[in-house]
Amino acid sequence: MPETIRSPRQELLIRRLTEARKTAGFTQAELAARFGRHQPFIANIESGQRRVDLVELIALADVVGLDLHRIIEELRGVPAGPQTST
Repeated sequence: MPETIRSPRQELLIRRLTEARKTAGFTQAELAARFGRHQPFIANIESGQRRVDLVELIALADVVGLDLHRIIEELRGVPAGPQTST
């Protein structure tokens, strides 16, 4: 199974989420407040310390106006990353 926490795809997703948040005019604290969370919740996602699950991704995308269909297609064009053996 490929390592995904620091994969090129994960890093691109983080960049796109961060860009969308900034374009929407939200600080990390403002976006986190929309989810009933504290600022470190968003900071940890944006720094790559925390993975975002699909349900959270959909909610984040809705709030910041990110087109997930476009992002998925963009991510498919990026190598998944090195394979790890088990």
